[in-house]
Amino acid sequence: MKKLYILVFVFCFGFIFSQQKQVQRAAVGFLNVENLWDTVPSADYIDGTKDVHNPAFHRSVPLDSLKNLETTEDYKGEWSDSLLIGKKVIRHQILADDFTENSPKNWNKEKYNQKLFNEAKVISELGRQYTNDNPVIVGLIEVENRQVIQDLVAQPALAKSNYGIVHYNSYDARGIDIAIIYQRSRFKVTDSYMKDIKVYNEEGKRSYTRGVLVVKGLLDGEKVGIFMNHWPSRSGGEAQSLPRRAAAAKVLKGEMDKARAEDPERKLFAMGDFNDDPVSPSVKKFLGAVGDPSQLSETSPYYNLMYKPFKAGVASMAYRDAPNLFDQIIVSKNLYAPEKLTPTYSIYKAEVFAPSYLVNDSGQWKGYPLRSWDGDKFTGGYSDHFPAVSVIQREFKSSK
Repeated sequence: MKKLYILVFVFCFGFIFSQQKQVQRAAVGFLNVENLWDTVPSADYIDGTKDVHNPAFHRSVPLDSLKNLETTEDYKGEWSDSLLIGKKVIRHQILADDFTENSPKNWNKEKYNQKLFNEAKVISELGRQYTNDNPVIVGLIEVENRQVIQDLVAQPALAKSNYGIVHYNSYDARGIDIAIIYQRSRFKVTDSYMKDIKVYNEEGKRSYTRGVLVVKGLLDGEKVGIFMNHWPSRSGGEAQSLPRRAAAAKVLKGEMDKARAEDPERKLFAMGDFNDDPVSPSVKKFLGAVGDPSQLSETSPYYNLMYKPFKAGVASMAYRDAPNLFDQIIVSKNLYAPEKLTPTYSIYKAEVFAPSYLVNDSGQWKGYPLRSWDGDKFTGGYSDHFPAVSVIQREFKSSK
């Protein structure tokens, strides 16, 4: 695949002429695809005889195929990979029948294909005005299973980028997962895993949510780590639900701190729907993400790229009619470079992507994201969240 080289001019002190430099850029972002479900009713099959890092360990299976699969028991215990090793069991989710032709949503192949087209269009435009290319790494939120991701990357707007997939089925009660896709020619995965987040309700019973997806690899030869998140919602109220997001923040911080300790040079991106704003305790206190580069230090090494946009009034969605910036990208301090252009990758730009076609232009929800669903009605829209994207850049030196 052709690499993009953008010519910029840098005026050097002491010279009266411009020195020409080549710049290489890459977009790293994510999108909440708002319930990207196929039309096939399914359940999860956990085959504990497989390696937990193998997608076959925990996979989505059509309901009519379950009768052909061996099970060892009708499992009633806690859902956790470690507890299911050696077992073969089935797990049902509460949305299994919602996205079918016979459901109130009347979800069919035609609507599914429209949904795929819409999401692919948005993804293909993330950072494009700065890179003239599809994004190199994209996080996905609210995907049903691996199959819908495969269908998504096969869309014409994305197929040319030859995206690879990192996805693990979650134990989320609704059956929604997170994933990343990546351009194989530019990003090489060296390790990936899902780190469980254990949260509990008021009665002390476990509530099942998404974990933190950790992906490490080489982006154009540089070591990076991606930490994809979809934190517990504000169901029950912001204050009452805060402990669940605080628990998620502690897990994320633990994984990021561990990655930094193992390799201080690795550059880290934590991104996703945090269901909290940049100033919320979960993000600012428990994760410790600072809002100003001047606050970065060895004890505060994470910079929230969405803090300043939030303070400027930018929102990515609305919760109970209040504007919020839940969709955030947080990076390690070695990605911040005030001089902008360095020999290794650093942040060039970060933004909430909200072109006019993603914005509802009339009615009660004017100015809100043009979502895909109005109750059980498919609107033909895109998502109930605007996506977020960061653009990194470095000086490119030819090997010739």
